[in-house]
Amino acid sequence: MSTVHVFDHPLIQHKITHIRDINTGSKEFRELVEEVSMLMAYEVCRDFPLEEVEIETPITKTTCYKIAGRKVGIIPILRAGLGMVGGFLNLIPTAKVGHIGLYRDPETLEPVEYYCKLPSDLHERDLIVCDPMLATGGSASAAIGFLKDRNVKSIKLMCLLAAPEGIQRVQKDHPDVDIYVAAVDEKLNEHGYIVPGLGDAGDRLFGTK
Repeated sequence: MSTVHVFDHPLIQHKITHIRDINTGSKEFRELVEEVSMLMAYEVCRDFPLEEVEIETPITKTTCYKIAGRKVGIIPILRAGLGMVGGFLNLIPTAKVGHIGLYRDPETLEPVEYYCKLPSDLHERDLIVCDPMLATGGSASAAIGFLKDRNVKSIKLMCLLAAPEGIQRVQKDHPDVDIYVAAVDEKLNEHGYIVPGLGDAGDRLFGTK
């Protein structure tokens, strides 16, 4: 079974409180989502392998470390996942970004694909799928499935908030994919929204209703 990593860092929890607040406007909401995503990305990358390299400082030659192994790919689930990309690119500006467009059918709550554009060297990269909300888990599970269909082996899922139902769905469908979240909330309501949650992340990011 995959591991669920819940970040309890004070800075992340402080910013998540403001993200949840109904009085937080779109501009501040976007900035906070990017900041929290950057803080979370720092931890998501914790197990990246290192290799020794020799460099020359202004004083002398010395042995230091740099990230080794495969390159990184960021895969936001449209549209709300776009709000998390900037934070990741602040830390890893060389990462490539793919996009998977899904919407949730209002009747079945199941994901429907409408767009998919991915890097050509996808299978050579460590991928981080980004979506602010892990509600039913349908969209995240479908997006991960699309990537696995393209022979991707290394995938992580990063979300701001998760419902227990969403976590269970992803773990059931993809037990090899670790999940990184800032908070696990109580439940889903009858409309499939996370409670207490933060509302519709896409609407709050982009000022739409």
